[in-house]
Amino acid sequence: MIATIVAATMLLAADPDTCVVLSGTTIYGESRKQELMSRSLGSVEVGRNYLENHFSGTLMQRLRTIPGVQSRSIGSGQSKPAIRGLGFNRIAVAVDGIKHEGQQWGDDHGLEIDAFSVDRVEVVKGPGALLYGSDAIGGVLGLYTNYLPTGPVQGKVQFSARSNNEWLGLSARVEGRQGRFYYRFHLTGADYGDYRVPVDSIQYYSYNIPLKDGRLRNTAGRERDGSLALGYVGKTFRNDLTVSDTWSKSGFFANAHGLEVRLSDIDYDRSRRDIDLPWQRVNHLTVHDHAHWHGPGFILDADLAWQHNARMECSEPVSHGYMPTPPDAVERAFRKHTLTAKAGVRIDWTARHRLLAGVDAEYQHNRRSGWGFIIPDFETASGGLYAVDRWTLSDDLVLNAGLRFDGVRTRIQSYQDWYETLGEYKLRSEDLRKTFRSLTWSAGAAYSTGPWVWKMNAGKSFRVPIPKELGADGVNYHIFRYEKGNPALDPEQSYQMDVGINYAGDRLNIQVDPYLNWFPNYIYLNPTSGYYEGLQMYAYTQCAVLRYGFEVQASLSFGPHWETEIRGEYLHAEQLSGAKKGYTLPFSPPWTADALVRYILRPGTSVQMDLRLIGDQREIVPPEKPTDGSYTLNATVSRQFPLGKTLLKVNLQVENLLDRRYYDHTSYYRLIGVPEPGRNASLLVGLEF
Repeated sequence: MIATIVAATMLLAADPDTCVVLSGTTIYGESRKQELMSRSLGSVEVGRNYLENHFSGTLMQRLRTIPGVQSRSIGSGQSKPAIRGLGFNRIAVAVDGIKHEGQQWGDDHGLEIDAFSVDRVEVVKGPGALLYGSDAIGGVLGLYTNYLPTGPVQGKVQFSARSNNEWLGLSARVEGRQGRFYYRFHLTGADYGDYRVPVDSIQYYSYNIPLKDGRLRNTAGRERDGSLALGYVGKTFRNDLTVSDTWSKSGFFANAHGLEVRLSDIDYDRSRRDIDLPWQRVNHLTVHDHAHWHGPGFILDADLAWQHNARMECSEPVSHGYMPTPPDAVERAFRKHTLTAKAGVRIDWTARHRLLAGVDAEYQHNRRSGWGFIIPDFETASGGLYAVDRWTLSDDLVLNAGLRFDGVRTRIQSYQDWYETLGEYKLRSEDLRKTFRSLTWSAGAAYSTGPWVWKMNAGKSFRVPIPKELGADGVNYHIFRYEKGNPALDPEQSYQMDVGINYAGDRLNIQVDPYLNWFPNYIYLNPTSGYYEGLQMYAYTQCAVLRYGFEVQASLSFGPHWETEIRGEYLHAEQLSGAKKGYTLPFSPPWTADALVRYILRPGTSVQMDLRLIGDQREIVPPEKPTDGSYTLNATVSRQFPLGKTLLKVNLQVENLLDRRYYDHTSYYRLIGVPEPGRNASLLVGLEF
């Protein structure tokens, strides 16, 4: 896969929407059937047009219309990916083949990635541990920004606006190629205000909290991003160096951070666009060098990357329990350095036999500061070896199998509180050293007959416990709970079977993807009966979990102008052991379904209506509460205007057109009665030259 990713970029001079990169093959304009035969695991790939036509919020909010993909949001500016209900460190997010490493353990930490710089997205549903190691136990979100320019000077400028949170954004890209050298420069800036919900007040700990104009006070933010890429493209060799930096600052909903906000001197209703305490600031810097060689029957790729993630969370210095008044507003801060090195080779033994093999290594160094504590300092070193073999027995039958071995070593530093409790400095984290090893495997097949394609894949994957799960010991005020780690946790194991049933006709396409997933020792935060300062205590534990579900998608075209599509997903999760045996997992998503109709006046000009149904979620883990189902109506209008050698694109999307009040069962704000955003009109105007 390492070789695949980079080899494909050598050929991306065409529009990414016409290119599908699957299992080592770059396919241009081939049939839907051939695309489906490329891989036994379920995957979905979307390009620029999709991302522009679904411009509605963060990058993950744009992708949540893909069956099986969820967006877990905190406010209007932060969201995290989830695939089939699994998120956080169970999803590997890779940018141009390098695993993105931030503070992804945090429930309120979004992706530090410039969404406007992404040209193409590949979503792999199911375990991708063979290619990416521990964190890919639930799937892979591959983001690609390495579209190769073809002319000496080209680029695009995009203006964006949203009504609900008064978002204003501007993004610009300039790129070009002269002979064997190319460059790409990208800048993005955005500011947004407090977002609106269709209620006038919420209830928090039996307190009625009015919302001025229905706005969640202090959820405003701003974003500043930039990247520069320089590259050389020869006949058999390519090298490119990319430097990218993302910066954002956003507020936390003030009334959710703690009841002491009622006593604050801050006037949170003074302005919709100011960012008061509590707030978070994140800066993520990446330097990535990639080298590529190819020759008769082989492709060799090597990557070296350094990432620096600096995160700060500030709140009013208020004492809690035995804590004296803190000296400043810095509640928590983290500085994480990550070094990644990887190399991969693709060998085409014959036209029908291909081998992918590679090695990768990663080192993480994370240090904390601030008067609040939740996770300790840590260092993690990991490395892996893998090999994947693919046989094309005939045009109608493809087999693949692979093995991977990983080793991970984690050290957690000890930590004592900076203040005394009953005459002593409480030990919050002990010095801990853990070593984990794992052998994973996968095998699959794809078979076609007529317009039908059948796929099946079975495998084992793993995930090592992250430092938060091993050593957390503190209050997370943003999501209203006390979290306690467990140093005795074992590596998480997962056995999964995926099946794909696909029909690829001239006008009708059907895809059904059922799956079965068994965890003998799933790690999760278990809500307990204990409380700390009025906040419920959650403790990390392990139990056996069975998960199964499916995604379905069907599209039908009526002549040259009309298209209709139906999408849906369902997931059932059940704990088979432990204190909550028989219950589901916390924040399990309900079933959802989308029905849309699209009228295409001409290429690039369309009108679409989309009805989204959200089911009831009655399967809960106490103290969770059930969530009622609902529906939303959404509309999209897209238009392209050729202007000589330039192209003007206009996209208008209105979400929750009827301004309905509804709740997302996977949202942390649901715990305090905050519904999802009200009506939101999003405008994206782009000029490509």
